[in-house]
Amino acid sequence: MLQRQVPAWVSHNLLDPGQAEDGSPVATCASEETLFPCHLLTVRVVRMKNVRQADIVSQPDCFVSLWLPTASHERLRTRTISNCPNPEWNETFNFQIQTQVKNVLELSVCDEDTVTPDDHLLTVLYDLTKLCFRKKTYMKFPLNPEGMEELEVEFLLEESPSAPEALITNGVLVSRQVSCLEVHAESRRHKKHGKMKDLLVTVKESFEHTQRVSHCPNPACFHYPKYFQPQMHVEMPKQQWSCGLCCCAHKNDPVCQPLDCLPEGQAVTLPVNENCEVQMTSTPCSQPLDVRLGFSLCQAELEFLQKRKVVVAEALKQVLQLEEDLQEDEVPLIAIMATGGGTRSMTAMYGHLLGLQKLNILDCASYITGLSGATWTMATLYSDPEWSSKNLEPTIFEVRRHVVKDKMPALFPDQLCKFQEELQQRSQEGYKVTFTDFWGLLIEACLGDERNECKLSEQRAALCRGQNPLPIYLTINVKDDVSNQDFREWCEFSPYEVGLQKYGAYIPSELFGSEFFMGRLMKRIPESRICYMLGLWSSIFSLNLLDAWNLSHTSEEFFHRWTRERVHDIEDEPLLPEIPKCDANALDTTVVIPASWLSNTFRTILTHRAFVSEFHNFLLGLQLHTEYLQSSEFSKWKDTVLDGFPNQLTQSVNHLCLLDTAFFVNSSYPPLLRPERKVDLIIHLNYCAGSQTKPMRQTCEYCTVQNIPFPEYTLQDEENNLKECYLMENSQESDAPTVLFFPLINDTFQKYKAPGVERSPEEMEQGQVDIYGPKTPYATKELTYTEAAFDKLVKLSEYNILNNKDKLLQALRLVVEKKKRLKSQCPP
Repeated sequence: MLQRQVPAWVSHNLLDPGQAEDGSPVATCASEETLFPCHLLTVRVVRMKNVRQADIVSQPDCFVSLWLPTASHERLRTRTISNCPNPEWNETFNFQIQTQVKNVLELSVCDEDTVTPDDHLLTVLYDLTKLCFRKKTYMKFPLNPEGMEELEVEFLLEESPSAPEALITNGVLVSRQVSCLEVHAESRRHKKHGKMKDLLVTVKESFEHTQRVSHCPNPACFHYPKYFQPQMHVEMPKQQWSCGLCCCAHKNDPVCQPLDCLPEGQAVTLPVNENCEVQMTSTPCSQPLDVRLGFSLCQAELEFLQKRKVVVAEALKQVLQLEEDLQEDEVPLIAIMATGGGTRSMTAMYGHLLGLQKLNILDCASYITGLSGATWTMATLYSDPEWSSKNLEPTIFEVRRHVVKDKMPALFPDQLCKFQEELQQRSQEGYKVTFTDFWGLLIEACLGDERNECKLSEQRAALCRGQNPLPIYLTINVKDDVSNQDFREWCEFSPYEVGLQKYGAYIPSELFGSEFFMGRLMKRIPESRICYMLGLWSSIFSLNLLDAWNLSHTSEEFFHRWTRERVHDIEDEPLLPEIPKCDANALDTTVVIPASWLSNTFRTILTHRAFVSEFHNFLLGLQLHTEYLQSSEFSKWKDTVLDGFPNQLTQSVNHLCLLDTAFFVNSSYPPLLRPERKVDLIIHLNYCAGSQTKPMRQTCEYCTVQNIPFPEYTLQDEENNLKECYLMENSQESDAPTVLFFPLINDTFQKYKAPGVERSPEEMEQGQVDIYGPKTPYATKELTYTEAAFDKLVKLSEYNILNNKDKLLQALRLVVEKKKRLKSQCPP
């Protein structure tokens, strides 16, 4: 290890208030609580004209359902008007809304059926941002201009007598005020032989929903958004009281109690019947958020980077033979980016890292990102807090032993029984067990000798002094009923935090898998062992048929025609011309026509994910800010059709569905492209099968569409005759990182066993490495290699790094000079 001297610019007070003594990050929000008034919304569903027929047998029996998930989880509905193509309801519904969140009212027109399920004819999505305050807005929605089909609705937005609501927001997500309701049952008369059974208490708007409340000192707790106008329902099961020889069985209607009128902090008694009552107390939930809402890096990562700069500055001084120390603002941020590829990527990555270590360039990197098989390498290395300062060759030799061993014992009945017992324990802890959990246990058995107790958060020990690069593992969050081309979101994992960068929402890594509501921890579940994370990060079994089609074909038109609902925007000018549109940022009014039964069946078959990884959603309950689409941070990663449909985004679902990133783009660039990280140089280590340039081309195209600074793609003419290394930069964009691209190819290694050292005739066979041929031993599906195949791939990867030392040094000099140039251009 190099003897390092600490430069004068390094701060010695490295423990920040945002960091605990053990190095774990403490959730800090981008904004403090701010009070905002609530408003009363009145919706009058007036009438509908020329309703389309769901069938040719009868006239429609029409009703309208209303759903406003930002104000209530309950769907309201009008009465049904039978056999009428022009129904008139004139029914009024009231909501209490918060205008700081994006409120989109869904008006669904349905045809009621008595025998079969109701026919869903259409849904109108109306952004309430368009409403003007204190003025009635009378809307006539033209649903089908050709058929003169119209829906008429009247809106009125007024002040609410309720007190202002305390909100926390980062400009994309909003955490609303939460109250905690404590409930316990009391007996109103004591019977000598009587015993009161549990009551069923339900608060639909709460996180807990329904609980059994017993006659005991410990109350049941319900956490609910204060301004959702919630109600508590108390239900008594049958045979509530039993005494002696007789059994008195009776069942009354549920007792209902509105909660928005309860005085804060005061106990209230609610009689249930003549025999029992419930005591309830509602108090504000005032503890700070456990979800960090903010787009900046967490304090722990900032402190790590400060420490890592010391290592990087000294390494660059030696590698580039600089005469003077680099100043703090002259130290570039360098990252190693690895792609997926199963055992091939795991093995080749060891060779690449060994080469970088021999050139002392490994100490120049501040980040390592990976996905799929590359995470197997990263997780193994970070089990040793000092791995990058030790010779990697003994570690590679140990990995070799596991790669070449027989994998069949991992599938023997006794081993499968152990897997089953552990998965049952995992289920009891509160996880939703899936096939990817079994896959994680299988990886552990194939790549190790015994159970590995390490966890992701424990990798902080490898970062406490900045002694290793910070590892970041990447997946995508998808939906289980659509293609990942229609919806996906980057989800990054580090030893400090797990987060969805589009929303600016992060939790400490040890809390991933626990249950959250409105940004607060509700139920802590033990942190997963690292093997389960490996199964998640390389969940190769989560593909659905539509994903497979998208991977193998460029045209999606045929399948989308049959699997998507018909969505089109409509004109929604109010009938009262003196009322202007009050918000130019409002979403267009949209009509959604459900697909046919045949299309829905086809869609289910194509989009079903049998083995997707599901974890409790830490965004549950949070709502989108009214201007979330205008947020530059959200827009940077807004890239799918559902981003403009706030009611369908991630904050409304119970579970995250996490997928191997390789099913979209086989690269782990996104964490490094966050502007908060400002990475200067990315060393791209490629391990994908097939086209070596495809991940680079896809990343360039993605960044162009998303307006993310990145080098232009310049390898079209090189795709069939690749070199070992390419230096890519964008001189027109100062914020664009420099990229050093290493495709996994066998070029000069065939004739040279080391840079400048030719092979003898007897050694020529060692240079023949069939990486992608039809009989290659390195196919992605292969978990086992021969010793010779393993050694060849490691030596090839190491050679490709060592043979391009000049390119690596050139790239390092470029980014150091760029940092100095930018520094000189900045005013003092």
